[in-house]
Amino acid sequence: MTRVAIVTGASRGIGRATAIRLAQDFAAVAIVARDPDTLAQTGAAIAELGAMPLVLEGDLRDPVVIEQLVSATLARFGRIDALVNIAGAVPQGDLFTMTDAEWADGLSLKFHAARRLTIAAWEALKASRGAVVITSGTSAITPKASLAAVGTINAAISAMAKAFAERGLTDGVQVNTILPGPVMTDRRRAMLQKFADAKGLSLDAAIDRFATDSGIARYGEPGDIAHAIAFLVAPQTRWMTGAALRVDGGETKSI
Repeated sequence: MTRVAIVTGASRGIGRATAIRLAQDFAAVAIVARDPDTLAQTGAAIAELGAMPLVLEGDLRDPVVIEQLVSATLARFGRIDALVNIAGAVPQGDLFTMTDAEWADGLSLKFHAARRLTIAAWEALKASRGAVVITSGTSAITPKASLAAVGTINAAISAMAKAFAERGLTDGVQVNTILPGPVMTDRRRAMLQKFADAKGLSLDAAIDRFATDSGIARYGEPGDIAHAIAFLVAPQTRWMTGAALRVDGGETKSI
C-alpha cells in the first residue's frame, strides 16, 4: 500500500526536517511553502530517500492554495494518509503593542490555514483512516505578555485539535498536537539576535543566556521534532489521539 503524507511549511526548519524524515516511512510526501528554491531542495532530498515528492509553491493564507494542495495530492497519488500542519510563524509582539493586523496575520496562517486544510483533507483521511498532527507550542502552557499572540494562538490550536480529535473518534481519523519548545531554527536565531541587540550582548552570549534562563541543557534541533511527528503518524500509535505531545528539552516544568 502506498502511504502518502502532506507536510506544510516544508521549505525550512521543522517543516523541512519533518518532510525528509517522513520520506523514510511514506511512499510519497506532498510539500508546500512560499519559497520555491528552498522548497525544491526539500523535494530533492525526499526523492533521494526513494519517496515521491509533490512540490507546491503557495501561501496557505489563501484558501485556493489549500484546495489546490489537496486536489493535486489526490490526483497524483489517490489518497492521503497523514497531514502534518507546521506552517505558521506568529508575530512576536507585546500584548499592549501588537496591532489588529498582526493578530489577524498570525491567526490566518497558523490557526486558520491548519483548520481549513484539515477540513479539506478530512474525507480522504477518513477513507485511509489517517492521522493529523497540528503544531502548537509550549507557550500554549505558559503564555507571556511579551509574546502574547504566540501563546494565545498556540493555545487555540491545541483546543481546536482536541475538537478535531473528538470528531475523529467517529470518523476514524487520529488527531494530535505537538508542542515544540526552543528549537534552533533560522527564526529563533533571528529572535535571539533581537534579544542580543536589546541587551547589548553578542549573539553567542544571548544564545547561552536564553538556554540558561529556560532551564534546558541544549536547544532542540528540527530533527528532534521531526522524529516525534513521525512517531505520532506511525501505524503503531493509532490509539494515541487527542493528545498534546510536549517536546521541549524539559523547559516546561508541568505535570
